[in-house]
Amino acid sequence: MQGFDLNSFDLNNNHLAPNRYFDRHFDQDAVKILPGEYFATRDNTLIVTVLGSCVSVCLSDAKLKIGGMNHFLLPNDSSANQDILGDSARYGGYAMEILINHMLKLGARRSSLVAKIFGGGNVLRGITATQVGQRNASFIQAYLKTERIAILASDLLENYPRKVYFFPATGKVFVRKLKALHNSTILDRESAYRLRIRNTPIMGDIELFGD
Repeated sequence: MQGFDLNSFDLNNNHLAPNRYFDRHFDQDAVKILPGEYFATRDNTLIVTVLGSCVSVCLSDAKLKIGGMNHFLLPNDSSANQDILGDSARYGGYAMEILINHMLKLGARRSSLVAKIFGGGNVLRGITATQVGQRNASFIQAYLKTERIAILASDLLENYPRKVYFFPATGKVFVRKLKALHNSTILDRESAYRLRIRNTPIMGDIELFGD
């Protein structure tokens, strides 16, 4: 393998071993990422995540067959309703910058990056989940527009969680809409994630590589 492979990475500054498994349905190696993580690769490794109110961005450089996915949620912020790119959105910006930066380290060209975006569902309990999902969806659309990264496909909002399968080598994405929750795993993970990031400052600025 040329370049190097990246482990999943917790945005709260904890390196994690990727959750690797063999996906029998697609008959290939896969990595599952959880809230606050990302994964980027130039291998033919399937990247999988399950989304509720969180959003995921699947970025790819189709020419060089390099791709990556993140999974993040904007922290609550009193300024969020006034400015979608306000203080809380700095966390979303960081989640995007760290994914982009590591894809560039793998050899991707920033000018060639395209995106497919998913999530922002109304699934959380005990909070105004519609606003949470809408704010995350609005943020990522505004961010990608500002960064001039084309959005080739999106599946956002609605009232159900999603399971996303991303094939970095081709840029293809399959989305399975989970119409019913058989357990509280998704809700528990996202609720715990929200609590974890509420008072956790993001790390310093990232220096992005150019083409």
